[in-house]
Amino acid sequence: MKKVATAFFEACETGKGWEVCKVYCSEDATFSSQTDALAGVETLKDYTNWMTGLLTILEDGRYDLKSFAIDESRNSVTAFAVFSGTHTGEGGPVPPTGKSAQADYVYNMQMEGDKIVHMTKIWNDAQTMRPLGWA
Repeated sequence: MKKVATAFFEACETGKGWEVCKVYCSEDATFSSQTDALAGVETLKDYTNWMTGLLTILEDGRYDLKSFAIDESRNSVTAFAVFSGTHTGEGGPVPPTGKSAQADYVYNMQMEGDKIVHMTKIWNDAQTMRPLGWA
């Protein structure tokens, strides 16, 4: 579990998209997040591609992994990180603002065998959007 979840996390957080991330996931892996920014994103494929798009807007986007935990009895892996980035790229809800934000977030990845079948992202998107000048 750890090897697959680690490789997926690194690929997703560096904007590699579904073509790279899919090797770590079931083809129909689902996604959930109680955020406005990710409303309507229901598959892990769509989420990994959303991350690719985000990193074209926040060109210096990067993560600082703070904790990585494996719960073998529940087939679950949890990662806590801080994402940082500056809006310098084209795209997003407004023209580039040059403003930066940092955001705490958690991924919980549910595993079946050596594949991720569902991921939940816990993130306060409003706390990220305001400093970027998007809200």
